[in-house]
Amino acid sequence: MLTSMSTRATAVLAAAFLTAAAPSGPAGAAPANAVPESAGAAQANATSVNAAAVPSDSATAQAIPKLASSVLSAPDLARINQQRPFVAAASVIRWEVERHPYAGYTNLVLEDAQVALYWKGAVPPAMAKVIANAAQKAPVKVRPADYSLQELRAAAVRVRKAQPALDSVKFKADGSGLIAGTSAKTTALTKSNAGVPVTVVQEARLQPVSRDDDWPAWKGGATFVDTNQGTACTTGFGVRNGGASYILTAAHCGQVGDRIVDPTGEFIGNVGPRNQAHDVELVPTSSVDGYVYIGTPTDNVVGLVEGWGWTFTGEYLCQSGVTSSRELGRPVCNLKVLFYYDDEQDLVEAEQTEGQTAARPGDSGGPIYSVSGSGKLIAKGTTTRVAGARLGFQDYGTAWRDFGGITPATR
Repeated sequence: MLTSMSTRATAVLAAAFLTAAAPSGPAGAAPANAVPESAGAAQANATSVNAAAVPSDSATAQAIPKLASSVLSAPDLARINQQRPFVAAASVIRWEVERHPYAGYTNLVLEDAQVALYWKGAVPPAMAKVIANAAQKAPVKVRPADYSLQELRAAAVRVRKAQPALDSVKFKADGSGLIAGTSAKTTALTKSNAGVPVTVVQEARLQPVSRDDDWPAWKGGATFVDTNQGTACTTGFGVRNGGASYILTAAHCGQVGDRIVDPTGEFIGNVGPRNQAHDVELVPTSSVDGYVYIGTPTDNVVGLVEGWGWTFTGEYLCQSGVTSSRELGRPVCNLKVLFYYDDEQDLVEAEQTEGQTAARPGDSGGPIYSVSGSGKLIAKGTTTRVAGARLGFQDYGTAWRDFGGITPATR
């Protein structure tokens, strides 16, 4: 809440929203057990998001009313609702690839009427059975790919070695080659450098983007301040691993051991496990809740988290960073996933389809999500970088691997 924010905290935030921090930190380990895609079992006819204005004592929260259409518009929800069965079908295949990597797998793309599975070579019988199961949820079309994901990743290593000054290296969604992004006017790259076709595009480099009085149990989408750096970012999701509670956010928002507080100075925790390359970190804290702020900084409107899910090319998502909520009074939606990167940060790139600014300084670490059939939120990732309408974020599945199977607090 803004009403009790101190003068000192206000000054810290005003400076922080204009300042970007630098990422750092170590990587974690992958877990053995898979978590089911919670959106997969959802109904496909929801028209609004379950939400509530959180009371001063969150333990007294009672009935959860429907969220007003001014927060997530009807067209925004319609796009997400239309994709829900495709996300469910794609998730069946994605979990199979996660558990049992296949040499021929390239990518999954959500199209207007079906899921496209790009595959190099013949589809093995085991995967054919999985595709048949997935097709019970939505149509799945297997499309031939020139290169597998394994081959594209190896090629990307060669590209970065040949041109280390590139801003990004991305996979073409159909597996036909790579896209090399650079803010420079010219870059010499040919197929001989990589062994696959490389398209060089000149584009702006994605830059880091760095509810104002939350309380325990801590929620996503709230402002937090790193007192060591004097910067502010956004909490992503409250997560748990066993009996431990954490805030998931962006690694460039704090160094290991930094003291993290809310804008009033209330202690949240000290930065703990981090993955510099993936720009994700955990802040161990006393308790977390399955709420995410999605309204304005003053209305305390929250969405309820149902679980997490994989992110797919072509999927429409929303982000609720604190600065964007302050400026717009709502989330930024219509963020369409376009590319997966193969660079140091291994980010996902989305684009706001109407050309609106995708994120703002202070949104860093904030929640990226979709909406389930029950009207609750599906955690999809956390905000890292922006260039106009283009957004770079880390998907939740990567953080799940990095930190040994973290799961979001749910409601």
